[in-house]
Amino acid sequence: MKLTVKVKPKSKKTFLKKQEDGSVTIAVHEPALEGKANEAVIAALSEEYGIAKSKIRILSGEKSKTKLVELDL
Repeated sequence: MKLTVKVKPKSKKTFLKKQEDGSVTIAVHEPALEGKANEAVIAALSEEYGIAKSKIRILSGEKSKTKLVELDL
């Protein structure tokens, strides 16, 4: 399954919200430095969908706030 994920790094509150258009907005506390925000996004998706972190890949947008993420369900 592929998801469009909009990331809000350095957020005070951490949350995951599913949008009406099928995308997901994820706010993480970690900054967008050295891949820390990407790791937090993968961890949040792993917890939300109940799958291992190794089954989640960022296909595009690794250095962008909008990412295309693939989940191996």
